[in-house]
Amino acid sequence: EVQLVESGGGLVQPGGSLRLSCAASGFTFSSYAMSWVRQAPGKGLEWVSSINSGGGSTRYADSVKGRFTISRDNAKNSVYLQMNNLKPEDTGVYYCAAQNAGSLKYDYWGQGTQVTVSS
Repeated sequence: EVQLVESGGGLVQPGGSLRLSCAASGFTFSSYAMSWVRQAPGKGLEWVSSINSGGGSTRYADSVKGRFTISRDNAKNSVYLQMNNLKPEDTGVYYCAAQNAGSLKYDYWGQGTQVTVSS
């Protein structure tokens, strides 16, 4: 059974930091690019960041560039999102998603973890 389990969300004040984790199982994690996608209250899905299967290439949405860092540990089947200098507009549910090479869509999704940035 394929599983992506996110953790690390919570309530943080503006300017604070959180580190999200996503633990994968049930598929060959090291063969998949991984992404973080978020959904703000009442809005659609927004791509946040991606990392390739080997971890050597990363991309970020302009809205988080310079504040967020994506990383992965293929030995632990995990992907992470370090979020610094958080802003209220970063509030939302954060999902990790897996995409196989050549796939035009995300193949697997986690259940999401809530991040709330508020004073």
